[in-house]
Amino acid sequence: MNRRKAISLAALTGIGAALAGGGYTWWSFAHTPDLAYLSENHALLDALGECILPAGDTPGAKATGTTDFIIRMIRDCTPRKEQNTFLSGLQDLQSYCRRHYGLPYERCNPTAQTAVLSTFEQKGRPYSGIVGKLQSRLAGRSFFTILKDYTVYGYCTSQAGATMGLAYVNTPGAYDPCTPLKPGQKAWATS
Repeated sequence: MNRRKAISLAALTGIGAALAGGGYTWWSFAHTPDLAYLSENHALLDALGECILPAGDTPGAKATGTTDFIIRMIRDCTPRKEQNTFLSGLQDLQSYCRRHYGLPYERCNPTAQTAVLSTFEQKGRPYSGIVGKLQSRLAGRSFFTILKDYTVYGYCTSQAGATMGLAYVNTPGAYDPCTPLKPGQKAWATS
């Protein structure tokens, strides 16, 4: 075999591998997601939400029904590529916990749960600049970003979260954009 044939064969092999990898990536974003997996892992979502917004003086994410909100939002209001990202993120999180701790996430201790979420937060950070914008446009939000957004949104819009976790004022009055909060004062929630 001469050099030209070897170089062209190597180039064709590289192009074929790149096309196969790109096809698999496209398929992982575009295939129909298994949304039943969400309902099957209700306890996992409870544990994730409770790690993000734990109960203290106010109810936590689990007590406010945030898990049902997350499932509803993923099922009904999230684009397909982000549904697939979220579901594959849940599966990755469970396999990561089993590999590193030998337990599913919901049975790990709080320190391990926090460490796992910190790892997934770091992994889900977008690149900076044009590459990050392109990544966000093509792949959508990361698993941890979706989880955190829906957890906080579900908590703040629940009745218990808005009335006990936030300072609820039905009619807050005039708009003042630069009002400093006093130490220990809660943020405002309005209807």
